[in-house]
Amino acid sequence: MPWNRTDRMSERMKFIAAYLEYEARFTDLCCDFGVSRKTGYKWVRRYERDGAGALEDRSRAPHAHPNAVRETVVHAILSIRRRHPRWGPRKLRVVLQRQQPRMALPAASTIGDLLKRNGLVRRRRRVRRSSPYGDRLRQYDAPNAVWCADFKGCFPLGGRDGERCHPLTISDGFSRYLLRCRALRRPLHRCAKGVFESAFREYGLPRAIRTDNGPPFSTLAPGGLSRLAVWWIRLGIRPERILPGRPDQNGRHERMHSTLKAETAKPPRSSFSAQQRAFDRFQVEYNEERPHEALGQQVPALRYRPSLRSFPKRLPEVEYPPSFDTRVAYPNGVITFGSTQWILSNCVAGERVGLEPCEDGRWRVYFGWVAIGLLDLKRATDRGNRQFGRLTPIVDTSRRRRRPPYGR
Repeated sequence: MPWNRTDRMSERMKFIAAYLEYEARFTDLCCDFGVSRKTGYKWVRRYERDGAGALEDRSRAPHAHPNAVRETVVHAILSIRRRHPRWGPRKLRVVLQRQQPRMALPAASTIGDLLKRNGLVRRRRRVRRSSPYGDRLRQYDAPNAVWCADFKGCFPLGGRDGERCHPLTISDGFSRYLLRCRALRRPLHRCAKGVFESAFREYGLPRAIRTDNGPPFSTLAPGGLSRLAVWWIRLGIRPERILPGRPDQNGRHERMHSTLKAETAKPPRSSFSAQQRAFDRFQVEYNEERPHEALGQQVPALRYRPSLRSFPKRLPEVEYPPSFDTRVAYPNGVITFGSTQWILSNCVAGERVGLEPCEDGRWRVYFGWVAIGLLDLKRATDRGNRQFGRLTPIVDTSRRRRRPPYGR
């Protein structure tokens, strides 16, 4: 016979019913129900005063608090906030203190809680950032050692159709030579890839390309990989990314952007073709006519020479050491390792990834020489008859120099 299920409310109702019919001592009644006489009298008094509904659990919070904010203060804070919706807690406190110096005001954090409680604060959208780049940035020690690339902030053209221009710029970090300055309608992968491919065919391949963390250079995928970065890695180019909020780590390129904006976008041209002609004239002047103070008043064209690594006719495959175990990602960006399917990213769909065994029984996953995460078989989750797992991200914001697992 199954056990009867019960709860606190049912037991209290049974206690009251037994109290109303019980003829023995109150102490024996409390013993039968396993409560003290003090608790028993408490439930009897509640029932006699407020009925059966009083047997429900009540909040233990105090009815009043000596440090609670007075209603007059709350009303004053909310009235100022409604007149100035963009003022924060600190500003509200300063203004209220100025208006009523003798009023005891709460802390700014308490004012913020009051604004949230009354629905006067809009919840901020969480900003998801790509995985930080963990290696040390390369030095500008020779031409084509590091290329710098970025999208100059978009701006509307001067025509009536409202088109916006997204200039993609590529420069050599050592010589400051401006390799490309192209006006694009949208900052997408397919548009940027064509610009980079034309630069590779004309000037050869660099050792590294330094960018920021925005698309199409980086995504939220493991290791911050993007389809553009995967293409670079297969070409033997290391994608470097600066830290968020640190444009000074790509300062040479940002300084060129300042000159570019002043020379070509103030005012903007009336059409894309006219804007591109302005970019072309600026590129010739910047490379061959304008002396550069950091180059000893020489022009960048005298310091730059094309790379000896030419653009290949066929995209090479990624190679891994013999100690690595390799897997080819499915079209949905998933690999099978053991009895588990591991979710990587669509960026590596159809690509070969390498798995390096670690001392703690986990596996470090690489694409090329870029470590994109850790694989832990113990953390796989069972969904039906299949096990699924996600990579554990590798977080290294210190950028300590770590030797790649092979040769690079």
